[in-house]
Amino acid sequence: MSRVGVVMGSASDEPTVRDTVKTLEELGIDYEVRVMSAHRKPKQVMEYAVTARERGIEVLIGAAGGSAALPGVLAAWSTLPVIGVPLASSELKGMDALTAIAQMPPGVPVACVAVGSWGARNAAYLAAEILALKHDDVREAYEEYRRKLQAA
Repeated sequence: MSRVGVVMGSASDEPTVRDTVKTLEELGIDYEVRVMSAHRKPKQVMEYAVTARERGIEVLIGAAGGSAALPGVLAAWSTLPVIGVPLASSELKGMDALTAIAQMPPGVPVACVAVGSWGARNAAYLAAEILALKHDDVREAYEEYRRKLQAA
């Protein structure tokens, strides 16, 4: 059963989101990936977020550029932790997405990581830290990763 739901606003976001997926795989974390736009398919995003918990999802990762509404919409419809990955898909090189994700209103928080590939990987690591609070297998995998990181 998938523990992490990774959602991107467009199929063109896949090259960056690939870093999230690769990191989740390296940590042995089950995930599912969906492509759905908060603007073009808002009902689909709502249905996905509302049903995520009953499907076993424990953390949502939303990757979006431009106005970056997707992570906020996921957070609006779910009380699961949401991590936003700002993508550099506009003329502003992701600064617009970073600001949009980081400036969520009180009561509807979205964790925000760096723009692009670094952020995409850190979203997976942050999801691992959250899951590690409950799942020993994830904690052990993440702690092993950190040991290797420190030894390098």
